[in-house]
Amino acid sequence: MKTLDDLDLKGKRVFMRVDFNVPMDKERHVRDDLRIRAVLPSLHKVLDSGGRLILASHMGRPKGKVADEFSLKPVAEHLSELLAKPVPFVPDCVGPEVEKQVSLLNDGEALFLENLRFHPEEEKNDPEFSRRLAQLADIYVNEAFSASHRAHASVEGITRFVPVCAAGYQLQKEIQYFKKVMDNPQRPLAIIVGGVKVSTKLGLLENLIPKIDYLIIGGAMANTFFKAQGKEVGKSLVEDDYIETALRLLESAKKRGVKVFLPVDAVVSADEESLGDVRQVSIDKVPKDTRILDIGAQSVQVFESVLQSCKTIIWNGPMGVFETPPFNKGTFALAEFMGSLGALTVIGGGDSAAAIRQANAENKVSYVSTGGGAFLELLEGKDLPGVSALERC
Repeated sequence: MKTLDDLDLKGKRVFMRVDFNVPMDKERHVRDDLRIRAVLPSLHKVLDSGGRLILASHMGRPKGKVADEFSLKPVAEHLSELLAKPVPFVPDCVGPEVEKQVSLLNDGEALFLENLRFHPEEEKNDPEFSRRLAQLADIYVNEAFSASHRAHASVEGITRFVPVCAAGYQLQKEIQYFKKVMDNPQRPLAIIVGGVKVSTKLGLLENLIPKIDYLIIGGAMANTFFKAQGKEVGKSLVEDDYIETALRLLESAKKRGVKVFLPVDAVVSADEESLGDVRQVSIDKVPKDTRILDIGAQSVQVFESVLQSCKTIIWNGPMGVFETPPFNKGTFALAEFMGSLGALTVIGGGDSAAAIRQANAENKVSYVSTGGGAFLELLEGKDLPGVSALERC
């Protein structure tokens, strides 16, 4: 893939696909600008090199219709503040008015297009829509790793019509870190897998079990493994349709010499709101009228003892309902511990990234991926259309 450092940007119209689908508050102000700040180096590179920057993103799921609640105008205003320079907003992403505004750009200036998904052709990867986007550009830059698992017009289709395509610094970094942990990792290599469902992590587990040394399973998805082993899990969430799958995964790991670690104790309560009934129990003594909502202190100790010897660690998915104290303790304890290790530690997935930030460990681990679904699909061994398109250019 070409990168920004390979290009002569001066005077060129640079169409940069970003993912500024960021959380907003009720007043439609940006609540978390991690994804925006992550790509600022690429924006500065284009502007400082005299490029004419055209920024394009999606927001939410408007289903091909214009909707004020999905407008990117507030994001453009927030970006103007971060860059300390005006970033004019254009209320569409294709058409005569957009072409006019692009033609008025001077070297070192930027503008921000309206939500790509206001046009149904974006998600359909319509060739004509891709061509219309490409008409705005001399150079295409993909700086939207978190959208690169989608074969959409602004991610994949546009690359067939723009003469020069390249990866932004953030996308480049995402791929580099993924290769570090998967292509030739320092061992032992461990993966921590949490979250809610086995079904959403099945591809990841099947792809990674042959490649890792240790597998740590937590979160609600561990309940399905417990039930597969005949343990009582009370009212906890279980995927009954995946009990046989859980047994098969455990057997596959055993055959390949992968050591699997499940929680040995749990924090339980009647539900997330029953904070007066919170208890820590052995995993063999979960009361029938309770739900498992976090891993317990002994589980944290067991997991930390495993991770202590690892040279490479990948983490995808929290250990409990970390959004609701006190069920965040297990996730936060592991986050803090990982931040103290000298290992290569890579965090991927939206919930995992949020948990790391809430635990104030974001700057202590090696890398926090900005891509949820895209990172997951890489771990599943899938090609990302947005990345493959850059490699093809």
